[in-house]
Amino acid sequence: MLLGPARTERVIGLAIEVHRNLGPGLLESVYEAALCFELAEAAIPFEPQVPIPAVYRGQHIDPGFRADLVIERSTLVEIKSVACLSPLHEAQVLTHLRMARLRVGLLLNFNVLRLKDGLRRLVL
Repeated sequence: MLLGPARTERVIGLAIEVHRNLGPGLLESVYEAALCFELAEAAIPFEPQVPIPAVYRGQHIDPGFRADLVIERSTLVEIKSVACLSPLHEAQVLTHLRMARLRVGLLLNFNVLRLKDGLRRLVL
């Protein structure tokens, strides 16, 4: 089990490998499937499409949302394939982190020339 920054660095490295092989311009679902493949090959525990309930004033509201990936039950990964990330995308990940009761999130936009330009690590 990887801890803290080592975990996110390893996931980022695998995401870079996916981007290096596939390039930009594909659907988010393609990048998600490829990253799941890489995580499984690296023996890193993860869960895809994790249901997270939305809670409003103490009540669960259905439907909630699904986190693209949760790594080792502690790091949320949101995958995008958009022209550019906006502050709204970052706010979305922070909201998802709060509702999932997680502290660390990665926002990965694969629709860029270099993945490092489409990457954000967010911490609550």
